[in-house]
Amino acid sequence: MGELRADWRLRLRREDANGPVCGAGVLVDQCTALTCAHVVGRPDAVLWVEFAENSTLPPVRARVMAGGWLPERDDGEDVAVLRLESPRPQARPAPLDPGVWGGMEVYATGYADGFDDGMSLWGRIGGASGELVQLDAVTRADVVREGFSGAAVCTRPREDRPVRVVGLVVSWRGDLGAFLPEDNRLAFSYLIPVDRIARLSPYVAELSAPEAWDRGFEARVTRWFDHPDEDPVKITVVPPGGGKERSLRHLTHRADVVHRGGARTPDLIDHALGRIAFPAGAYLAYYDWLRGAGPRPAPAGGHTHPAGRAAPAAGRPHPAGRTAPAAGHAPAGPAPAAGHPPAHPVTLLVDGLDEEPRPGTLIDVLERLRTVGFRLLLVFRREGGPGWDEACDRLLRPALLRQADALLDRLQRVELSRSVRLDVVDSASLGPVAETAERHRVTRRRIDEERDPHRQLARLRALIRALRADLARHGGR
Repeated sequence: MGELRADWRLRLRREDANGPVCGAGVLVDQCTALTCAHVVGRPDAVLWVEFAENSTLPPVRARVMAGGWLPERDDGEDVAVLRLESPRPQARPAPLDPGVWGGMEVYATGYADGFDDGMSLWGRIGGASGELVQLDAVTRADVVREGFSGAAVCTRPREDRPVRVVGLVVSWRGDLGAFLPEDNRLAFSYLIPVDRIARLSPYVAELSAPEAWDRGFEARVTRWFDHPDEDPVKITVVPPGGGKERSLRHLTHRADVVHRGGARTPDLIDHALGRIAFPAGAYLAYYDWLRGAGPRPAPAGGHTHPAGRAAPAAGRPHPAGRTAPAAGHAPAGPAPAAGHPPAHPVTLLVDGLDEEPRPGTLIDVLERLRTVGFRLLLVFRREGGPGWDEACDRLLRPALLRQADALLDRLQRVELSRSVRLDVVDSASLGPVAETAERHRVTRRRIDEERDPHRQLARLRALIRALRADLARHGGR
């Protein structure tokens, strides 16, 4: 079914966060929204953008971006491109589609007087009306009205194809000039199509191009974040510019810790320590261990800092040059027990590992973080860039080998448990009931014998896929 709620449907207010509703808008990337120029009123106006269908996203102020003021004219221009005061990467932007044709079934959700929570009207694309496009309603009561200006005109929801935004509502017209559509004999809605907006705004043209986003990449990375059982280390190539990088920018907020290639490694260590629990007074020992200046502290079962993070010893400066956390200071999220992997693995995104001046030093830190359960998403700007082979040899391959072994053990336990439940095994025949796992163990041993690193990685990934498929078939994933 089509989505019932959408982050990208916006409600706009004037003056302040509690001001009057003045129209609708469409989020087109994490920093940018579209609406009608007559909704904004003037190019220096400040509006409040609300995510009407996702209350977890806070409202944000917005202004017309440079080159984004396209006021109403005889040729149909009535568009304002807004820049949000702060980005909202958590919100999924609207899928823009420049394709529109007569007879297409569409709908729009606006905020008419008395319907601040929204109301949706349905219709079909009619003919062209200058640069605008006529929208034919089923009845005059379905014609748009004040409060719909700037609303997304969307395709009809279908199971096999997601909703797309093909234009913005700009106006309605009645033959008698009455205030409400139903008080006229004839009344029609009008929209400005995405392809027209794209001709007016190069920025919108870029966002509405077929290659503007990489939806397949988004789906794969989202699945990696959503399922801790996915690969513990994932390496991907995201060239600068283009749809793949734009999609990545909307996913970085999913990571617990983000490190940009070339940024200070001590800052990464400090942020990572906010996710690791350790005994009181052990901060400096863990800090030194992560930067390679000391041995790994032995796990201790004693008292830990109330928030799971110990403060540095009194009178000693914070290694990164900042004030040490006060007692009771809570990190950004839950931390694992000292010396043990976290219950829900911490995700670390390294954005541009090949932009790191000394990738080997950073990989040293990442290796140590792996030992306390961190999951790694490593982004390179180009395949084979600085640090590529080292990341594969020291991070990816060991992590996949351990994962394959863990999946093999799990499959063996699942097979044995299933056989016992079905009462088809006795103490003398425990071996054969794990037949599938044993067959995969043969493959696993052959992988150890493979000397070509690329072939070894390919065979490892194939084995992990097969193990996951067998576990899913047995209900053991």
